[in-house]
Amino acid sequence: MGLVDRLLERTGQFLAKLLVKESSGYKPYTPSDPKILSELLKPGDILLIEGNQFISATIKYLTQSTWSHAAFYVGDVTGQTDPIFGGPCVLIEVNLGEGCVATSLSRYASYNTRICRPVGLSDDDRQAVVDFMVSKLGLKYDTRNIIDLLRYFFPTPPVPVRWRRRMLAFGSGEPTKAICSSLIAQAFQEIKYPILPEITLAPGRAHAESDYSRREILHIRHHSLFAPRDFDLSPYFQIVKPTLESDFDYRDLRWSGKVSERDILRRRAHEQSLDNRQETVWNSE
Repeated sequence: MGLVDRLLERTGQFLAKLLVKESSGYKPYTPSDPKILSELLKPGDILLIEGNQFISATIKYLTQSTWSHAAFYVGDVTGQTDPIFGGPCVLIEVNLGEGCVATSLSRYASYNTRICRPVGLSDDDRQAVVDFMVSKLGLKYDTRNIIDLLRYFFPTPPVPVRWRRRMLAFGSGEPTKAICSSLIAQAFQEIKYPILPEITLAPGRAHAESDYSRREILHIRHHSLFAPRDFDLSPYFQIVKPTLESDFDYRDLRWSGKVSERDILRRRAHEQSLDNRQETVWNSE
């Protein structure tokens, strides 16, 4: 590696560290419980994450979505333990500066998440996408492409809507373009599993969407242009909510500041008294 390449790599690593710094003040509305997720997730599921890193703000803006990151659940097949967050490495993801790595569910215990599950996946195809993701472990993120990293320093880059998604795929090589969702999209495309539907128009039928929307959806057939929110929007992925999968019954909820039966009776008596007074006024008139 020449002097210029070493300089670019060190500069890229420095920029990557700045981009993955977490912002203060982030408070998840419904933080994930790793234990519940581990009981519910199946190999092939996608875990969407609402990140709070500097780079997350840009991805959310460019994709107009809550979700800035996606991880793929493979189960306990890597035999690795997360050295930082603890627990078995059951997720495979692509991180800026790290590349394709395995991590645990505990890493996202303090984030809002969403489970997206491919529907009707055969056992053989499920194993195929898991094997594909495992085979990509160790794929490096090319931090020498400084231009590719600089785009993320603009939380709201001044670009037209039609170019925003393409900014995510801008880069010189596959490792650079391999953001979290693009590698997962590639895995499903290997088994020809759809993510976003193709658009076809029957003869004589009016356009249901704008011409731009149609061209944009047709354009993102290439895996490098898929974003985390596409799995959320896809009609072929089921949204799985942990609270609803565990025999949820709203009648079992215990609300803070619950009104007692005495308070209810007292309120009813007061309302009845008001009604009687109003009736007396009407009769006197």
